[in-house]
Amino acid sequence: MASNRHLGRIISLQSLYEYEFREKAGDTEADLNTIIAKNIEPYEKALGDTEFVYNLTNGVMEKVKSLDDDLKPLAPEWPISSIAAIDRNVLRIGLYELKYCGDKVPPKVAINEAVELAKAFGSENSSRFINGVLGTAFRQIDPEAATKDNNEESNQTKDAKESEAKPEVKPEAKPEAASKPIQET
Repeated sequence: MASNRHLGRIISLQSLYEYEFREKAGDTEADLNTIIAKNIEPYEKALGDTEFVYNLTNGVMEKVKSLDDDLKPLAPEWPISSIAAIDRNVLRIGLYELKYCGDKVPPKVAINEAVELAKAFGSENSSRFINGVLGTAFRQIDPEAATKDNNEESNQTKDAKESEAKPEVKPEAKPEAASKPIQET
């Protein structure tokens, strides 16, 4: 069965959000793996690879302090505690995938998936904020790859603009009927 990683990221976000909420509310019974299992259950058949959700969610929680420390200078005007809980957890997931899953998840995919989560679950400006912060993180993590990606995108944009500026001109085809003389009756 194929894995639906986008759905897996949604379940991971939901689980991280619930765990954080319950922890801040003083719920001493909150257990991350129990929360993940509960959130996976309705989607298990569609999800396929449940291990992905456990690894992602537990990986983010294991590195949450480090991830938050890395996020602070990336958005200095926004203290991590003042960022909306959904956005904060989307940033954590995206940054975790950028930093620790590069061998399995290409950087563009990690950023795009985080932006899509922000569009679906965040506020009106969340996706732009997430994209900006994670784009900056990617440039800091791997400046060479970020430069290469920017150059490729610039070349693609340039090629697209050039093709728009010079529309392809095809010779007009004459309809077959037009080439035959009209017979009078």
